[in-house]
Formats: sequence, structure tokens, C-alpha cells
Amino acid sequence: MSQFRLARISLLLAAIGLQAAPALITSAHAQSKPAAEAPKPDTVRAEMYKFLDPKVIQEKMAAKDYAYVQDAITKAEAFPDRTPYESYVIDRMKISLGSATNNNAMTVGALERAIASGRLTPEEKSTFMLAMAEIHYDMQDYKKSIPELEAYLAQAANPHAGARGRLARAYYLNKDYAKAVPMLKAAVDSAEKAGQQPSNEDLRLLTSAAGLAKDNDTTLYALERVVKYYPSDDAWTNLLSRLVNRPGFDQKTLMPDVFRLQSVAVQQMDAAYIVELAETDLLAGLPTEAKKVVDAGFASGSLGTGPDAAAHKKLRDRANKGAAEDAKSSNLGETSAAKAKDGTGLVNVGYAYVSMDQFDKGIDLIQKGIAKGVKAPEEAKIRLGIAYAKAGRKDDALKTFASVGGDQNTKDLARYWSMWVNRPAGGAAAPAAAPAAPAPASK
Repeated sequence: MSQFRLARISLLLAAIGLQAAPALITSAHAQSKPAAEAPKPDTVRAEMYKFLDPKVIQEKMAAKDYAYVQDAITKAEAFPDRTPYESYVIDRMKISLGSATNNNAMTVGALERAIASGRLTPEEKSTFMLAMAEIHYDMQDYKKSIPELEAYLAQAANPHAGARGRLARAYYLNKDYAKAVPMLKAAVDSAEKAGQQPSNEDLRLLTSAAGLAKDNDTTLYALERVVKYYPSDDAWTNLLSRLVNRPGFDQKTLMPDVFRLQSVAVQQMDAAYIVELAETDLLAGLPTEAKKVVDAGFASGSLGTGPDAAAHKKLRDRANKGAAEDAKSSNLGETSAAKAKDGTGLVNVGYAYVSMDQFDKGIDLIQKGIAKGVKAPEEAKIRLGIAYAKAGRKDDALKTFASVGGDQNTKDLARYWSMWVNRPAGGAAAPAAAPAAPAPASK
């Protein structure tokens, strides 16, 4: 949604305000008429014209001699019995002077009278209406700006590209979130349909407006797109928090893979969640992944400081010991896993090899385990997709995540992994301006 600024409108007004030179009755011609006869409706008296000569006014405006222009306008206004046309010409010049000097009261008053005069072309009227709405917006007078923008959009044949965006923001700033949401969502939809990336500002504003309007569906819609197009620690944390706190989310089965996603998607993971993922990994026989997660936590400063620093060190020692033992082993248990009735053991052993960067071997075992049959097939598919992602096999990862079924929570977790795999170039998360939501809770 393109934006526009008051300065651009002011320049346009300054030009339009002086484009039409007022028609002139010469002094000699005026004197030949009876004294009681009023000037013709679309002419300016010669004695007034000498103050309003557009050529002179344009030169003075270009030279920024605004005092001269103001004096000329004041003298012209002093004439008695001004015709509507004479007043209209003066207002046009007031628009130019007011917009150039940021005199909003002068500009708005002159705009209102010019619009009401019936003398503007349709294009001029649209421009003047938009300018008046923009001035009130800039003054934070949204109660005036909103109906003016609405009237402009209803009247303009070819509305300014930024007008709808300005109206949406005016609704938002006026705390009319229910009206802001559909306009902002329409802008995001339109950009995506056109194959364009929605603006970060539109998405952030839509997320906030939908949240304030308690529109949970649109909040999720917006937040997913923030993560897709403009990933950040706050956005990822907020999105995953919403996922794990949904009714019916399987904390026991899916939570480890949520933590795994958070650990790669954010720059600095909360210490409590690093500890929980590491402990889960150690219990599951994945000490190498636990070591990597804990090492990253120490590197980022999440671990190793504060009152729990000693506990963090003990956890690191346990992870290091387990990882060292696995590194010495030539068989992590695949022989016994292959003899089991189902393939769960093969999936677990396979993922252990993946955590040790033995991707081909690990992926092969996970595939064999899934083919043999497992109690949680969708979780196993997610684990296979993660393995492909860690191995750098992007297409295989995306294809695997797309195949994940189960309930909506499971499908969404797989889809969020796909969003991470498809993250923008250079796609490490960056700090964001949007307020952070609580991190995912594991219980």
C-alpha cells in the first residue's frame, strides 16, 4: 500500500492554486459601465487584479517572498462587495500560500470554500478533497480526516494509490479497529494475488488491529505472513506460542519439534525452553542435539548467567558426556531397533544420526521406520522433514512437510517448518519492532 506525504500534496496544491489566471476587466472598461453595475461574475476588477496578478504571485512564491503574497491577498480581501469569483480567486491563492507556509488553518478554510464553490474541475476537486483529508490526518484530527477520505474515495475517478492505506491508518489511530482490519487485510490479499510481497507496515498494523479487535483468525493470518515475509524473534515466538496454547495441542508428542523449530528460527531462545529441549533430548537418547542446543544457548548468552548458571553448566556437562559417548559408538541401536515390531525405534535412531550430521544414514533409517509402521506417523513425517531440512535437501523437506496429516495443529506445525525452510534469503531472524508475545509454554 503506497504512502504519500503532505509535502507532495502541498506542492501540487501550490501549482494548482495558481494555474488559472483570473479574467480581468480593465480599468477603462470598468469605468465605462454605470457605477451601480456589478462586475461580471467570472472576472476580477482591474484595481483588484493588480494585487492578484498570477504572474507576479508565481514569481514571489517561487522566490519564497510569502510576506509579499500575504500582503497582496490582504489588500484584495479589503475590497468591498467581492463577487463569488473574486473570492474564489483569492482562495486559490490562499491555498498556495497556506500550503507553502504550513498554515493549516488558511489552507483548510480556503480548500473548503473552493470545493463548495462548484468551480473546480472533477480532478481538482478530488485533489483538494484529498489534500484537506491529509492535512487533518497530519494534525491527528482523525474524526475529520476519516469522512473526508471516505468522501474522496467515493468521488475520485482514479484515487491516489495511498488513499485507502491512509484511511485504514486513520481508522486504526481513531481506534476503530473493526473498520481498519478489512481494509488492511484487503491490501495484503491484493499484494499477494499480484505476486508481490505485502509491506511490513501493513502486516504489523493488521496484526495489531486484528488483535485489538479480538479477531483471532485474522491475527493468525497476519502473524503467519509476518513470519513468512519478515521473520523475527518476536514474530516466531508469538506464532509458536499461539500454536502450543491451542485447545487440543498434543504437548507430549509435538512439543519437542516446536522447540526444535524455535531453536533454529530465533536468534536468542529463552533459557527455560533451551533447558527443556535439552532435557527432552537427553531422555530420548539424543545427547548430540542436546549439546548443540546448549552450546548455542551459551553462545547467545541465554545460558550460563544469572541464578541458574550452575545448573546450566551441569546440563552442558551431561550433554557433552552423552555426545562424546555417541561419537565413539559405531552402532546407536539400529540393530535392535530393526528387530522391533514397529518402526518407532528406527525413526528415533535415525534422527540421532541426523543430529550427528550423518544425514544419509539417519534419513534412510527414518524412512525405513515409517515404512515399517509407527504409532505416531505424522510426528515421524515431521521428523523426516526436519532431517531433510538439516541435510540441506530443501525440496524433499517441503514435500515431506506438505504430506503431513493429522489434526490442524499437527498440519500447522509442519507448515510452520516449511515457512522456516522457505525463509527469505539471509533468513536468520532479526529483532522486530512489534511487541513480543509470551514464548511457547511446554505445559
